[in-house]
Formats: sequence, C-alpha cells, structure tokens
Amino acid sequence: MVAQRKTAHLNSITLSYLEWDSQGSPTTDRPNNQPVLLLHGLADHAGVWQKLGDRLASTHPVVAPDLRGHGDSSKPNQDYGWTDLIADLNALMDHLGWTTAHVLGHSWSGKLACIWASQYPQRLQRLVLMDPAFTAKFPQWTRPTFPFFYRVLPFLKLMGPFDTYATAEQQAKTLKQYRDWTPFQQEVFRQSMQQNPDGTWSSKFCVAARNGVFEDFTQVAGLTTPISTPTLFIRPERGLNRSRLQLRPYQKFIPHLDITVVPGNHWAFLVTPDLINPIVTEFFEAELLESGN
Repeated sequence: MVAQRKTAHLNSITLSYLEWDSQGSPTTDRPNNQPVLLLHGLADHAGVWQKLGDRLASTHPVVAPDLRGHGDSSKPNQDYGWTDLIADLNALMDHLGWTTAHVLGHSWSGKLACIWASQYPQRLQRLVLMDPAFTAKFPQWTRPTFPFFYRVLPFLKLMGPFDTYATAEQQAKTLKQYRDWTPFQQEVFRQSMQQNPDGTWSSKFCVAARNGVFEDFTQVAGLTTPISTPTLFIRPERGLNRSRLQLRPYQKFIPHLDITVVPGNHWAFLVTPDLINPIVTEFFEAELLESGN
C-alpha cells in the first residue's frame, strides 16, 4: 500500500496526514474492522509510521497525522496544550468519518492518548503505548530548567539551524533513532527537514510547539482516572520506562493492560520495525479474532 499525503482543515488549523487506502476498510461485511490512528512523538512526524502503516493497511484503514507544530501541519504561535491537541484529534476523526479507532501513541503522544482515553473513552477501541513519556506531573520548580533541556536533549538537537543539509545529516547519524542509517531512517530524517529562506536547514518541528508542549504537558498528570480501553504497553529494554515506579501508574489506572518487553531503545519501531510492527498488528487484530470476523 502507498500512503497518500492529504490535508484536513479543522477549525483554526490545518493538519497534514498520511492515509493508507486499505482493503480492510469498514464495510457491512466487516463492520468490526476498526481504523487505526498512529500518533508520533515530540519532534517527529507522520512518516515515522510508514512501515507500520504499510503493514496494517492490508486489514485496516490507517491514518498518521503530523500533529500541530510538526511536519507539514499548522504551526501556531501558541495553543499546544492537551485540550488543543485532543480537539484536533476529535476533529480529524470527524473529518475522516470515524466514530472510534485503534490508537497508537509514542513517547509524548502516549501521554496524550492516555488523557484522550480518559476524556473520550468512546473514541478509542484499543490503545498501544509505545514507550510513553511525561506521564507524571513535573514539580513547579523544574520549569526554569526547561531551557537547559532544550539544549541537551539529543532529539532536540536536530532543530537547527544547520548551514548545510550534510551537516544536519551528520548530527542525525549520532542519534539513537537513526542508529543504523537504513534507507527507511534516511527517508524519515529527510522528511523532517526543511530549507529556510536564508539557505540554512532546520527541523519542521517549531520552537513554539517545543515550548508549549513542555509548558503544558509537564504540568499535567497523564493518568488520574481509570482507563477502560484495552491497552498494550511496549517497553523497550533501553527505553524510558525501566523501573517499577515508572510502570506503576499504568498498572494502577489501566486494568486491561498488557506489557511487552522488547529489545531496543526509545525508537525501536524505527531501528527494528520488523520486530515491533508484528506485535502491534497482532494486538489490533485480536479484536477481529474475538469478534469472529
């Protein structure tokens, strides 16, 4: 399946998204073949799900949006709180004609998906949390440290600007998500960059989104009420969630939770997609098996 780049005009913003036309689109014969919504992490874009979308599209309609402030979507100067992002997701599903969907969230969007599931449980049929981040509420005293994190967090170093594309590429090759510099990883990186009017290169992820996300999401707890959505937590061995303390909120608030430990780092789906993608597919396909379709 070849994904098509499309655009949705939603209220005050525009969301760009990848859509896979699927043989598995819901029909009267296969009413339980749920669509799938794939949400990227902070500073990424829809293209990180190209391989997973290709696989899922044989049985499901699949959409992967560039969330606001990312990729080719609108980049407002403000409004990057969870209420804004969830409003975008609800509006996107309405635009697609989807009542409910299977949802996957990686890193920061994993926390977003948890809040979404608690606020709008009818929207999420099944949920995959791919090494989610920011789940706990950060203490107020940490806010002055955010500029320090902006400088030292490796994945934010690709924001640039860089004098040349080659310089940006050399920086990318030092990062965990591009460890092997495969053709897939090269294409994901290429899609994340843009040339500026002055000839320099920078990430399509904008500064306003970086600042807004850190300001809002670190001050909100991701799990405060039980989530009834059946959930798969994919925990890479070298990912963010390595301790029992980190896993405790998920185990407390998500009664239908499965935790699967996999090799790799926070971006295992980029480094070892052939290992990760069948796990996600099997979890989403389980609903079809249970319903007898």
